[in-house]
Amino acid sequence: MSELDRIDLKILRALAEDGRMSWRDLALKVGLSMTPTLRRVRRLEDEQYIQGYFARLDEERLSGAMSVFVSVSLEKQTGDYLARFEERIVEAPQVMSCFQMTGDADYMLRVVVKDLAAYQAFLTHTLTCIPGVAGIKSAFALKSVMLRSAPPI
Repeated sequence: MSELDRIDLKILRALAEDGRMSWRDLALKVGLSMTPTLRRVRRLEDEQYIQGYFARLDEERLSGAMSVFVSVSLEKQTGDYLARFEERIVEAPQVMSCFQMTGDADYMLRVVVKDLAAYQAFLTHTLTCIPGVAGIKSAFALKSVMLRSAPPI
């Protein structure tokens, strides 16, 4: 991978703000002509600095306004238990992110639902039905202070 210079960082910032920006507007914003700008974007894509382009959807309108952070402990931390949990949890549309953790819990989930009844249904019909789940702790978010779409550059 090559080193990023200030132009590369300008490109990444601009595309993180507006991934639908025209190539012409991007070139103007970073101070290059279109050909070198496109060449740099392609290199940033090839080197996986840019991993895709997407639309930011209104999570609250589509899934609900309630974010719940759920710590999950498994009966055992063996490969088959971990793999089984991961295979099942990615199928749950309420789970917006899942991280394997160190410490007290094996996994931390961010679950988004419309209300408490929907969260109870998720617990009852999805999470507690995954073989090997031994413990669940839930923490409800009171408000979202910040949600970045990309790391600060």
